[in-house]
Amino acid sequence: MLIKRPDDILPSEITPPEVYADRRRFLQVAGLSAAGLALSQPTRLLAAQSGLPGPIAKSPLSTAEELTPRKDITSYCNFYEFGTDKSDPAANAGRMQTRPWTVKVDGLVGKPKTFDIDELIKLAPLEERIYRLRCVEAWSMVVPWVGFPLSALLKQVDPLGSAKYVEFTTLYDPKVMSRLPVLNWPYKEGLRLDEAMHPLTLMAVGLYGDVLPNQNGAPLRLVVPWKYGFKSAKSIVHIRLTDKQPNTAWNDAAPSEYGFYSNVNPDVNHPRWSQAKERRIGDFLKRPTLPFNGYADQVASLYTGMDLKKNF
Repeated sequence: MLIKRPDDILPSEITPPEVYADRRRFLQVAGLSAAGLALSQPTRLLAAQSGLPGPIAKSPLSTAEELTPRKDITSYCNFYEFGTDKSDPAANAGRMQTRPWTVKVDGLVGKPKTFDIDELIKLAPLEERIYRLRCVEAWSMVVPWVGFPLSALLKQVDPLGSAKYVEFTTLYDPKVMSRLPVLNWPYKEGLRLDEAMHPLTLMAVGLYGDVLPNQNGAPLRLVVPWKYGFKSAKSIVHIRLTDKQPNTAWNDAAPSEYGFYSNVNPDVNHPRWSQAKERRIGDFLKRPTLPFNGYADQVASLYTGMDLKKNF
């Protein structure tokens, strides 16, 4: 009889989360997640049970701030393809099928390729990255994403010297998604190539150690922590490298409100609200918004010489 090891198991073959959730809670209550018992094989086992290939490393890029509860991260979402209210994605995104799923990567590359999602998430070791995230509407969270650097994917296709930008296109399936003309579907987003290749830029496939929920952008989403709420393409199906600045969905819909760069900047107000302060989910009082969402030391050099009030 052929016995599959965890490394051989496809995420699509894993027991659904609701089946193993009770067992996981029991193990946690029993203390099996303590440091001495959470190494190597137990970590690999829990990762395999979640549908993510293990082990999952803790990233040194993480913040030490208190995590936002999982129930808030998965119930208070922006995903307009499933509705404009924050609760709509959790209620409606379950209709989307995330297997089979492929991601086409092409454009100005030497090795264009279409990746199966299960192949894609094995390109690089998965990391848990705890990112401070501030949304454009002035609310914020601290989310333990699981993913891999976008640079690991782009290196697989050999970007040409003429490539300057990266365009992301997301799924739009009118059979299961909203038909409201909120934006021009499918949703598109873009980064400059050096932004895309920055070590902080993440392709997320999970959160809280589990497979990414549909309402949070399953099975593959973009996380750029110093641009969160502006650059958050979910359920990605196509990545294209280009020499021209790509159009983006929000820049097309409201160019006076959403520029191409869209960094978190407390000195640049959104036309309809201030960016100077934010409210962390679960808090009553607001706190000052940090330049680049607190990641200025890592990313400010990307914009040397740019007027970030003009290039908002």
